[in-house]
Amino acid sequence: MAELNMTASLEDYLEAVFVLSGSNSEVRLTDIAAMLGVSKPSANRAVNTLTQNGFLKHEAYGAITLTPEGETYAESVLHRHKLLKHFLNGTLGVNEKTAEEDACKMEHVMSAETIEKLYNYLERQ
Repeated sequence: MAELNMTASLEDYLEAVFVLSGSNSEVRLTDIAAMLGVSKPSANRAVNTLTQNGFLKHEAYGAITLTPEGETYAESVLHRHKLLKHFLNGTLGVNEKTAEEDACKMEHVMSAETIEKLYNYLERQ
């Protein structure tokens, strides 16, 4: 297994599987493509990459599930997303739609140190 360069796009796919698995008993490729607004072939390429690198399990033409490593990573991405959205909307007063869009962009580029400091700051408020 080669070292995976986890891109923002791949993180979005992991996050989507995590969110969908909380609301559906079975996550399918079409669900992921619809949630992210991408084509099924694009979703299939990403799912294959994440499967080959141990983040997902994908039965041929069937259910997609997170591995323990994938679940941990996806939870981390979702946590960063929620924290940033809360800060932007709740603390700074950015409207909800813009806060959602900005949080989605920011979650992929902020360091763990910055996220931790932001969490600590919000805890003190």
